Amino acid sequence: MTLQEYDYARESASKLAASCLLLALTMKNLGGWTPTLEYYSGYRSQDLHPLVKRLNFLLTYQPHDKLKAVRTKYSHRVFFEVAKVTPMDMLKLEEILKSC
Repeated sequence: MTLQEYDYARESASKLAASCLLLALTMKNLGGWTPTLEYYSGYRSQDLHPLVKRLNFLLTYQPHDKLKAVRTKYSHRVFFEVAKVTPMDMLKLEEILKSC
């Protein structure tokens, strides 16, 4: 979804990928940013927090008239219906990020 948003063009691909992973781990309650993830990604959890919040905001307040093809594609079970996953509440996300 970020590919069509100019605000994310200035972010490095590795930082964007790491932030997406941290958001996914948080959304699915699969744990936090481990020392192994920090080592191999090169990013500390705190470095990713602002971008994780922006990504969740993008998921929460996305206009439904944009990116219909992307949403349809990733709503299919082949892609594990990830477009149907409910974004996190912003306050709950803030709490979780503060604790890690």
